[in-house]
Amino acid sequence: MRTALSTGARKAAGRTRLSPLLRLLIVTQLAFNLGFYAVLPFLAAHLGQAMGMAGWLVGLVLGLRTFSQQGLFVVGGALADRYGIRPVVLAGCALRIAGFVWLGHAERTWAVICAVVLIGFAAALFSPAVESEVARQAVVWEEAGGGPRTRVLALFTVAGQAGAFVGPLLGALLLAVDFRTACLAGAGVFVLVLAGHARLLPQRIPGRDRTPVRGGLRMVLRNRPFLGLCCAFGAYLLAYNQLYLALPAEVERVTGSQTALAWLFALSSLLVVTAQLPVTRWVGERLAMRRSMASGLLLVAVGFATVAAARPAGWSGTAGLVPAAGFVVLLTLGQMLVVPVARAWVPDLAEEGRLGLYTGALSSVSGLIVLVGSSATGMLLDAGLPPTVPWLALAGATGAAAVLLPRRA
Repeated sequence: MRTALSTGARKAAGRTRLSPLLRLLIVTQLAFNLGFYAVLPFLAAHLGQAMGMAGWLVGLVLGLRTFSQQGLFVVGGALADRYGIRPVVLAGCALRIAGFVWLGHAERTWAVICAVVLIGFAAALFSPAVESEVARQAVVWEEAGGGPRTRVLALFTVAGQAGAFVGPLLGALLLAVDFRTACLAGAGVFVLVLAGHARLLPQRIPGRDRTPVRGGLRMVLRNRPFLGLCCAFGAYLLAYNQLYLALPAEVERVTGSQTALAWLFALSSLLVVTAQLPVTRWVGERLAMRRSMASGLLLVAVGFATVAAARPAGWSGTAGLVPAAGFVVLLTLGQMLVVPVARAWVPDLAEEGRLGLYTGALSSVSGLIVLVGSSATGMLLDAGLPPTVPWLALAGATGAAAVLLPRRA
């Protein structure tokens, strides 16, 4: 892969506009996250406080939602390859609407479980379909002289992050009425998405042929370069998951509460929204995919090491938050390098006609790594070891994952 764009290519990139399909899919990602994050961040409190569920049951419900989404991405991707993205996206939107409406009216445990599984499975349908088509269209855009495909994937990431940032704010306003109102508003967003896609999404997209499902998973399991990418991406996702596991424990330790977490999350979102595109443009002109992703993983590893190095000093209060803030900044910078490149790399490693399957498999395999790795991290945090050990272990695992990246572009 080229590591630098010529002056002519940069000029062409400035003139080349995204296709209507790409613009639709990028706006779709924003709308997906807007509707999702208007509801789901408040689900645990609703189940525990309003419905009186025990903590273990709340955890089970949330875990089932994650499994029905991440774990089944590979199914949604395979269906997108077989039937095209239009029917899969429309079906996913319809199921998400039904799930949110059901969740808003659910008053029994079984109804809540069914609703959240439906919500998760809906995303397992539409997300890999949309993500795989964005990746494919990004390659088309690159080959037409628009510039590195990572720029398109970076814009896709920014749109999703913007939706994730605004969604909870919308949900918090709606919760002033009640949780059902927030659910119905989330459903309303997906009604608009469904209507827009029914009208604007093409029946058939040129260059995307329908591929039988049979035999695809066997190809994935034999594709060692792709599995290496999955493992490296899974290591990044495990690191990102520490925003919800190791970081809250650290903030609680240094401040006595978790109030500062909201500010650290806002810092991460703000960095992605404002800096993702400039960072991707700068890196795309200088680094190949492997070097870019490896650099991102090493930045994240340095973030973990920063907290580990500061622990012996025993800082507390505002000063104690400085290493945590440094970790968030380095993790977010690493995310800017890793996520667009991982998505952009999949088309180069996927078998012909199976981009949806491979896009889904990237999420499913890496999600399984996060599931196992998060359990191990929790054990380290609770094992009574010296406080630097869990952070150093995470730094080592993240940095070592760079070795697993494919050698070829």
